[in-house]
Amino acid sequence: MNWTWLSIMNPHRLSWGFAYSSPVAAIAAGSTLLGLMLTKERQSPFKGAPAVWLLLFFIWVTLSWLLGYDPAGDYQDWDQVMKIYLMAFVTLALLHNKHQIMAFAWVTVGSLAILAAKGGLFTVLTGGAYRVWGPAQSFIADNNHFALAAIVATPMLHFLQLRMERKWQRHLMSIVMILCVASALGSQSRGAMLALAAMGVVFWWRSSRKGAIGLIVLLCLLILLPMMPDAWWERMSTIRNYQEDGSAMGRLNAWLVAIEVARHNLFGGGMSYQYDYFYQLYGVHETIARAAHSIYFQVLGNHGFMGLFLYLGFWISAFRLAGKLRVAAKHHEEAAWAAELGAMVQVSLVGFAVGGTFLSMAYYDLPLNLVLMCVLAYKWVEGRGWETDPQGSFWEFAGLGRKKLQTRRKQPGQLDHT
Repeated sequence: MNWTWLSIMNPHRLSWGFAYSSPVAAIAAGSTLLGLMLTKERQSPFKGAPAVWLLLFFIWVTLSWLLGYDPAGDYQDWDQVMKIYLMAFVTLALLHNKHQIMAFAWVTVGSLAILAAKGGLFTVLTGGAYRVWGPAQSFIADNNHFALAAIVATPMLHFLQLRMERKWQRHLMSIVMILCVASALGSQSRGAMLALAAMGVVFWWRSSRKGAIGLIVLLCLLILLPMMPDAWWERMSTIRNYQEDGSAMGRLNAWLVAIEVARHNLFGGGMSYQYDYFYQLYGVHETIARAAHSIYFQVLGNHGFMGLFLYLGFWISAFRLAGKLRVAAKHHEEAAWAAELGAMVQVSLVGFAVGGTFLSMAYYDLPLNLVLMCVLAYKWVEGRGWETDPQGSFWEFAGLGRKKLQTRRKQPGQLDHT
């Protein structure tokens, strides 16, 4: 959990002095790996199709890096990505019961929500006059990346909201969700707006209260949009007039270069294809090396067509598994939470798939963690985890309750005094 918190929120980037650059994530990862070796509760991490796809992509990315254009220069990028994927398998090996999955969800989504809600409050107080940025030197440092992360996390906040028993808690979560959307609006990210629209359509379509949901969304837009300054509206208008936007044409050129790099290199350019050599060789509109600004063309240029195939295979299998979880969990009252988890993860993945079309976030760990939750929850439903899970609520499991946890599994002849 500590690794997840540090990786998603990057709290050390909000500090000063030695803490800012301290290897806190490496320390957390090292202690977790040590615990993995010592614990007797570890299991095989290969609990579903997404885990297999991720392993294959893991191997291909390594080969692509070694056979790429500049392995030495790309080492740091490869090292960062491999740590994320390695800890993903560690997560699958260590987390098993419902309480652990819920704790993982709270830490993952809550870490991002704190930053997004703060950014949303800033947007409201300043009338959207300034952009919202993420922690420096992180995956979400850029305003566009931060906006998409906030959008992807919002459906999962609704999932957590459904787990709350008191009205004031649910109302507070509603405020946090609205602030997350406000934060995305304040980033002035066009890709995030498209992602928000796509998720809204999916969420509305699946809702049994389409009228009420549509009214709430409309009300939020009527409150937030008039607050945005002229600069925001001018930036959003470039979605329609993309030919007149220099950055849009630069992205198109980067996509064309990615295609050519993949055509001429089986393993792509390596961990990056943003080299002057490739752009001077394949550039159409310009020869300036620019970011891919697309998870799909980023992977295509970096790892070739096979890399893109494996990458898409992972996300498609993840989306399908979330759908299977929705269906399988509906048949058991004890697993209703898992069905809602699958539904909200699917909505988040739609947002990531649409918003990622225009952003270089191929290796971002937030959506990856959402997939891990589904894999773990599906395995829990298959194994009828409610029969062996510790008794008591999640808050008791987290140490915030008085009742001691006991398991339902009893030895022969043992009496249950709970």
